[in-house]
Amino acid sequence: MNQEVGRGSGEEPVSAPYSFGGVWTPSEIEISRRVARRKRSQKNALVALLSTLLVLGTLAVILFTSPGWKSLSETFFAWAYGVEVLPKIILGFGANIFLTVIAASSVAIFGLLIALVRTSRSPAITPFRLLATIYVDVFRGIPMLLIILLVGFGVPALRLKGVTNNVFILGIIAVIITYSAYVAEVIRSGILTVHPSQRAAARSLGLSNFQTLRFVVLPQALRRVTPPLLNDLVSLIKDTGLVSILGVTDAIRAAQIASSRSFNYTPYVMAAILFLLITIPLTRYTDRTLRKSIERQNAQGMA
Repeated sequence: MNQEVGRGSGEEPVSAPYSFGGVWTPSEIEISRRVARRKRSQKNALVALLSTLLVLGTLAVILFTSPGWKSLSETFFAWAYGVEVLPKIILGFGANIFLTVIAASSVAIFGLLIALVRTSRSPAITPFRLLATIYVDVFRGIPMLLIILLVGFGVPALRLKGVTNNVFILGIIAVIITYSAYVAEVIRSGILTVHPSQRAAARSLGLSNFQTLRFVVLPQALRRVTPPLLNDLVSLIKDTGLVSILGVTDAIRAAQIASSRSFNYTPYVMAAILFLLITIPLTRYTDRTLRKSIERQNAQGMA
C-alpha cells in the first residue's frame, strides 16, 4: 500500500511504502536492552542466592556448633515423642479453631456496630458515641491477658444468678471484648476514607442515609480495610491460646500437660507447628490481598 506525500506546489508527490498488520521486529537497540535486562536479572538472582546461603549457612553453623545444641535438640525436637502426643494436641487445637470461628463472627458484628456508632453524626447518638469512644480507648489500652484474667476470674467472683462460670465461654467473651475494640477502629478508619462526595452523590440520586451507608459507603470502606482485618484475624488465631490460662484445654494447654509429665518441651513445638499451618497461608493471602488493593488504587489514581 502506498501513501503519496506532497512536497509543495509544483513538486512531484513522493510515495512512502508501508503495510498494516505486518509482524513487528524489534530493533537492535531493543534487543540489546532485553539482553541487558536479562543479564541484570540473572545477576540479581545470583547475588540474592549467594547472600541467602551465606546468612542462613552462618546461622546454621552457629546453631549446630553451639555447646548446648545437643541438649536443646533432645529437649525441644524429640520428634518421636512429639508424634506420640500429637493427637491430643490436635484435639486441643480444635478448641482454638472453634473459639476463633465464634469470636471472629461476633467481633465482626460488634466491631461494625461500634464503628457505625462512632462515625454517626446524629445528635441523638451522642451518649452512645461517647460510650463507644470510652470502650475503644479502655480495651485497646489494656493487654488482652489482663482482660482474660479479669473476666475469667472476676465474673465468677460476682456470683450472679444466671451468669455462666464456664471458663471456655468466659474466655471467648474476653477475646470478643478486646478484639471488638481493635476491629471497630479499623472499620471506622475505612469509613472515614470514603470521600464525602460519595455520600453527596448517593443522596442526590434519592438514596436515604441508610441506603447510602449500605450500598455506597460500607462496600468501599470494607474493601479498603480488608488487609488489616485479615491481619487482625491472624492475630486472633494466635491469641486464642491465651485462654489456656483459665484452664481451657486448647492446643497450648494440651502441650503444657504433656510437657509437665515428661519435662520435654517438644509438645510446645508441635503446637506451634499447628498454628503455623493456619497462620502462614492466611498471612500469604493477606499479603496478596494487600498487593492487589495497592495495584487497584494505583490504577485508579488513588495512591
